[in-house]
Amino acid sequence: MAQALGPDTPFTAIAGSEIFSLEMSRTEALTQAFRRSIGVRIKEETEIIEGEVVEIQIDRPATGTGTKVGKLTLKTTEMETIYDLGAKMIEALSKEKVQAGDVITIDKATGKISKLGRSFTRARDYDAMGAQTKFVQCPDGELQKRREVVHTVSLHEIDVINSRTQGFLALFSGDTGEIKPEVREQINAKVAEWREEGKAEVIPGPPKIHLLEEPGDKLTAPGSPKRPWGPQNPLKD
Repeated sequence: MAQALGPDTPFTAIAGSEIFSLEMSRTEALTQAFRRSIGVRIKEETEIIEGEVVEIQIDRPATGTGTKVGKLTLKTTEMETIYDLGAKMIEALSKEKVQAGDVITIDKATGKISKLGRSFTRARDYDAMGAQTKFVQCPDGELQKRREVVHTVSLHEIDVINSRTQGFLALFSGDTGEIKPEVREQINAKVAEWREEGKAEVIPGPPKIHLLEEPGDKLTAPGSPKRPWGPQNPLKD
């Protein structure tokens, strides 16, 4: 079922026994499960540098212990620019195995480097290439551009991150604990505001609870005041 819904639609499958815990109430466990099944697609604009790599120059210290520095030459069909490189950018370029002829993008906010492929002008550099080699056109226009980036997260992930200091670490450990209703209300209001501004889109997904016992079933009934998505929830369509 999860594969049929697609990668962006959240799907949560739990057993009825998973809602019993000494650390959190049954209501909290169900609420977390339901909010894992509500995705938020957030859109934001970011500045990137996109171009074809002309040359990479790296100056290594003679002693081998100093900081590496270098220069990166990028071009489009209309311009060419040289950028100074620090140690972190040199490491990122090496990690992505970037070389002359590659078309890359650099996120100015995070420094993340993505390799789009090889330029068509370098198609004859080698007699044989792997099937995974992708050829793309050299970018046109300015090197620095603004591009829309889409992130998909669940309401539960937003809850955990905002529930405590360094809450993002709890996403990896799974030790989320009980989350205050006030935190969820603030997040609901913020996501509703993003929806009105066109910055976000809510993606409802199906939760699947196997063998849910009667008290838990009553909590999810339409008339329950503790239902995680009651009429007071601004995210409800």
